[in-house]
Amino acid sequence: DLGVQVKYYKSKGNSCIHKICLLGLVKCLHDLSFDARAYDFVHRVSRPSRPDKARRLGYKAIQGFVIYRVRVRRGDRKKRVRKGVVHGKPKHQGVHKQKSKRNLRSVAEGKVGKSICGNLRVLNSYWVGQDAVYKYFEVILVDPMHNAIRNNAKINWICNPVHKHRELRGLTSAGKKYRGLRVKGHLSSKSRPSVRANWKRRQLIKLRKCR
Repeated sequence: DLGVQVKYYKSKGNSCIHKICLLGLVKCLHDLSFDARAYDFVHRVSRPSRPDKARRLGYKAIQGFVIYRVRVRRGDRKKRVRKGVVHGKPKHQGVHKQKSKRNLRSVAEGKVGKSICGNLRVLNSYWVGQDAVYKYFEVILVDPMHNAIRNNAKINWICNPVHKHRELRGLTSAGKKYRGLRVKGHLSSKSRPSVRANWKRRQLIKLRKCR
C-alpha cells in the first residue's frame, strides 16, 4: 500500500506511528518478496512498487521509462577455485567470506544493464524488499532512442554516448557511494579522482629536472 510506505518513511521520528506502519509495511514487503520469488531473477514490472521513491529518483510515467526488478544474493561472496584447491600463502587461501567492493544495489544495476537491457541506460535504483536469501531492487531504465526522451530537456542528457553503461563504471548513485565519493573533506583526499588513480599518482616519480 502506497499510503503505508509513505507514512513509514516519513514517521521515523515518532516511534508509535513508526511501529504501526512498520507492521503494515512488513506485510507488504513479505507479499512482494513472496511474489518476486516466482519470477526470473530479472523481470520487467508494469509500474514501480514504491512510486514515491521512484519519482524522487527521476522516474516519470511517460514513454521511454522502464522498471525492472532484480534479485541479488545476500551475504559475502565465495572465491571461484577449482575443486576448492588453493595455492600460495595461507593469507590468500580464503574461499568463503570474501567481501565485495561493490554494494548489492550496484550489482543489481549491473545485472540489468549488462545482460538484459544493454540498449537502455540505467538512471537509478532503489531497494524494495528482502528475505533470508535475496535482496530485491527495482532499477529505473531509460530508452535513449525514444523521441519522448530525446525531446525532453530534463532527461535527454542521458542520450549522450558518454553515458553508455554508466552502471558498470560506477557513475550511478550506488556506484558513487561504494567508490567513497559521498564523503567530502580531508578524510576523503585519497578517493578522488579514484582510489586507483590516486595510488598510481603517488607511485609515479617524475624527474623533470634531470632531463
